[in-house]
Amino acid sequence: MPRNTVATRKRILTAAYRLFYRRGYVRVTMDDISAAARITKRSVYYHFKSKDDLVKAALEDQQAHILSLAQKWVSEPATSPAMLLAEIFGELRRWVAKPGWIGSGYTRLAMELADLPGHPARKIGRQHKRALEDWLTAQLAVAGARNPEKLARATSLLMEGTMLLVLIHNDPNYASTAQMAAIALAEGEF
Repeated sequence: MPRNTVATRKRILTAAYRLFYRRGYVRVTMDDISAAARITKRSVYYHFKSKDDLVKAALEDQQAHILSLAQKWVSEPATSPAMLLAEIFGELRRWVAKPGWIGSGYTRLAMELADLPGHPARKIGRQHKRALEDWLTAQLAVAGARNPEKLARATSLLMEGTMLLVLIHNDPNYASTAQMAAIALAEGEF
């Protein structure tokens, strides 16, 4: 077995997430993951008893990275909910406009596995989206939103809708439209 199990495990998780993100859950095999991680399939199974366990662990591992990235999107405390959402949607606009962008890995896996509500990837995806919405609620509260939970939920809808429409139409301008809608919601706090 590998000498440095922590580093090997991390290498497997990184390779698995990249493959699941790019190709989906069904089209990725444990052979693909072991090849991408440059280890034997036996070593993959040493760390993860099944592909389901591996996708769960890969998504959990990625979640911490994504939450820290979201925190970087807000460079300094916003003085208003509209300012906060303008900044967040500006970052979203830059992200979806990157060459080769193919959406949120969590959303992509949830859509692929839509008929399996109890699948580990669906559960982690739900937890991840809840964590992002909770983080957004806290940020909006600090920025002075009257109803941060309601505004965070509406913002989450706009963000997910934006990502899906950018994918469908291959048009990152949906993010600019969503940014205007988010600012209008924040200013009116429906």
